[in-house]
Amino acid sequence: MSDYTYQTLNIAIAGNVATVTLDRPDVRNAFNETTIAELTRAFDELGRHDLVRAIVLAASGPAFCAGADLNWMKKMAAYSHSENQADALQLAQMLRTIYLCPKPVVARVQGDCYAGGMGLVAACDIIVAAEEVNFCLSEVKLGLIPATISPYVIKAMGEQASRRYFLTAERFSAREGKQMGLVHELVAAEALDATVAGIVKALVNNSPNAVQHAKVLVRDIAGQTVDDALLADTAERIAHIRASEQGREGVQSFLEKRKPNWLQ
Repeated sequence: MSDYTYQTLNIAIAGNVATVTLDRPDVRNAFNETTIAELTRAFDELGRHDLVRAIVLAASGPAFCAGADLNWMKKMAAYSHSENQADALQLAQMLRTIYLCPKPVVARVQGDCYAGGMGLVAACDIIVAAEEVNFCLSEVKLGLIPATISPYVIKAMGEQASRRYFLTAERFSAREGKQMGLVHELVAAEALDATVAGIVKALVNNSPNAVQHAKVLVRDIAGQTVDDALLADTAERIAHIRASEQGREGVQSFLEKRKPNWLQ
């Protein structure tokens, strides 16, 4: 990591795990242009960090993220169309950086998550939420739409659920979020850290190279037609990974009943 001093985030690396914590509890971790730039920077650097095998996205205080900061929204109200477009593109690029991060990203959602905050969560690979958490896509209440976050939220929630909650701006519980597929693990608040730790342990015990390629595999294959081109593509992927250093080491260590070298 660089020597950059973060203003809105807290970054910690312990062993092979990095934790990125939204650290503006006084404004319910609402984000502004500084937070967006810092999240982009943090996930870009951690994605390239040799020792990091998994990243946890967390938040301080009672809320996970309330969406856009009010002072930032006041500034945006006076923006021209081109300024609004440039500003929105920065948010879009930040979400894409999280989504495309080569390291698996686990969202630790300890409190309510609204609007743009849902984009942050939906861009992660695995979402763990406390039972009392509420979600809300509140944009239409303000005369806006969740456009920038929509690619990730629709993938995570599905088209049918998105149809309802994009239009109504109703709050829904983490339990409902689990039913629609947004939330992977729903736990009591006191079990949140242990559950996240268990998932992270599973991630870092696996081949870093295979995890990275498996993440890409899901992105690339989801929704594809099962045709000859897809068969050739998946056959090439497994051939490539079998011949890789970690692929050979993983199979050999299994046969020899020893730990693979990435766990040494």
